[in-house]
Amino acid sequence: MATETDVVVVGAGGDGPAIAWRLGQLGIDTLVLEAGPFHGNENWPEPHEEPGAESSADPADLSGELLEEQFTRLENDTNNPLSGKLRFGPADRCRGPWYRAITQAAILYQVAGVGGTTLHYLGNHPRALPLAVDEQGDWPEAVSYADLVPYYQHLEATHPIEPAPKTAKEELYFQGASAAGYDLLDGWNVTEAGYRPQPNAILRPDEKLRGDYQGDFTYPDVEGSTLAGHEFQGDPTPFGAPYEEKARRSSNVSLVPRAMETGNVTIRPNAFVTDVLTSDGTGTPEATGVTFRDTWSGDTEEVTADVVVLAAGAVETPRLWLNAGLPATEWVGKGMTTHYFDYVVGVFDEDVLEERLGQPNLNPHVGQNSAARFDKPGVGGLEVFGGGTGLQAVSNYGFSAAGYSSLDEDDPGGPWDTRGRIVGSALKEKMADYRRTLSVLVLTDDRPRKENGVSLDPTVRDEHGPVPRVEWEPSADDERKRTEMAEVATEILRSAGASHVHRADWPPLLLHLQSTMGMGKVTDAGAEAKAVTRLFVGDHSVLPNALGGPNPTHTGQAVALRTAETIADRYFPGAGDARIRDGDGCGTPGPDVTGDGAPARDPDCDGLYEDVDGDGRTGVVDAQALFAHREDRAVRENPRAFDFDDDGSANVVDVQKLFTEVID
Repeated sequence: MATETDVVVVGAGGDGPAIAWRLGQLGIDTLVLEAGPFHGNENWPEPHEEPGAESSADPADLSGELLEEQFTRLENDTNNPLSGKLRFGPADRCRGPWYRAITQAAILYQVAGVGGTTLHYLGNHPRALPLAVDEQGDWPEAVSYADLVPYYQHLEATHPIEPAPKTAKEELYFQGASAAGYDLLDGWNVTEAGYRPQPNAILRPDEKLRGDYQGDFTYPDVEGSTLAGHEFQGDPTPFGAPYEEKARRSSNVSLVPRAMETGNVTIRPNAFVTDVLTSDGTGTPEATGVTFRDTWSGDTEEVTADVVVLAAGAVETPRLWLNAGLPATEWVGKGMTTHYFDYVVGVFDEDVLEERLGQPNLNPHVGQNSAARFDKPGVGGLEVFGGGTGLQAVSNYGFSAAGYSSLDEDDPGGPWDTRGRIVGSALKEKMADYRRTLSVLVLTDDRPRKENGVSLDPTVRDEHGPVPRVEWEPSADDERKRTEMAEVATEILRSAGASHVHRADWPPLLLHLQSTMGMGKVTDAGAEAKAVTRLFVGDHSVLPNALGGPNPTHTGQAVALRTAETIADRYFPGAGDARIRDGDGCGTPGPDVTGDGAPARDPDCDGLYEDVDGDGRTGVVDAQALFAHREDRAVRENPRAFDFDDDGSANVVDVQKLFTEVID
């Protein structure tokens, strides 16, 4: 059976839905093929037990109640990389995960499913550092940091993205960073070392949680984040909320419903793409579609399309390219970056916490998992992490390349007190201090190197062809940067009053994967493959470097929106006439209030979006548009953008205020 569409997108992870959403807004029919399951969709009430339906294109199919049933918040049931719901493998959990050959002692952690690896992400959405785009020489000259800013702003208004709320662990971390002599950073663009709240795509907690709240934390009594700290387990909170009102704005919750609402996007899960079809003839090949395998039945089908977008991730996108026999240019699959993580842990005495926080415990499980960060341009960054006891035990003390800490106590190798793996009675003692423990994740600004990347394994095949062979080894510069950032973390923890500091010294955790199909190397500046026309790369693999160290989701999605518009410009002339980059006035796009693909605009750069309908003019029709849509999600989730009377909310009074302004 063959299917026809305008654009086929391979992968519904963090970036594929962003491309589909923008293409759908521009009136372009788009089919998204995803290898994993679709959680929270009534077409698949038991996505891990039976095949369910074929596809979904109606946002009415989405169910918050189902999402709550399917994401149990149990760490092992959800996150076990072999048998958990959030793994890289088929929906049928009776079958093993899809194999990847890894040549060194490392863990590759990704998720298959609608939402991809954002199903277990922490909601972190910092922008890339300007230095990484404009000064490191990896991005094409045709792309500047300023080019990305309108797309960042559009996403920041869409999800929305805001500074994370502060609980005890963030307060203590901020105290330590300040005492160590670092500055509190303000704004989105980081050009100097300092600390700040994490920019998170998690809805702000309800104001009533600031007081002595006695309710059950369910919607609609409570909206937004419940501060339960379950982001890594899928986080379907608040319970009772509709699918699109869940607090953590992973791509399946934030972007997929919007894509479906355009009426031009269909998502088919359980569809593993195995081949890219190209036209015959001489010269540069042209993409014409894909072949995919139904992961339940094993049946193979074809999709023909005017444009093909590879958004399967930094491992599977180059694997698909190579398995499809596309031109193996020198940088295909090469240059992988991964932020070379480490973990530094501080334990605090009760009297210190009483003095600094007015309470004897930090309670790291309270609040969002990651709500504070630190950036040092050119070196890397830090993120506070708090979670449940099982995850913390492994992250803090059970995952190390340095051997057993008990064999290394006399020479910890740095300013920390201990380093390495802790087991047995010593681990029990450490976990007894769990409530007084502050954990800090280290991320480095690793640079692309040709020897790191993805190739095809010469001996191992699965049902989809030769498996990917993943190779990543740190350079001496990576080791230096990681040690420097671990030292900064130690300095901050000491300055906060930690009585004991432990460095885990992690082996490579391949999680923030980027750069294996780098823009400027494998693709042009518009993300179209240089060697194959009508073939685009639309995921983190196209990011040319590690972005300076920040988490890649925000930049991946910003580039994805830009890529969707490039596709429209090159191959669908006349498709929609609104471009995010074609801003009016200060050029800052806001939420799409009217739902017609034209974001609201702030023509006088005062932070208020007077051009509600995004038509480039301000008048009575904008007040009418705000009145008509004042209860819609775009306004409810962005009250500050339409708070014309400055009372902290957006309602009919603001409509009256805007009307008065535009007729004066």
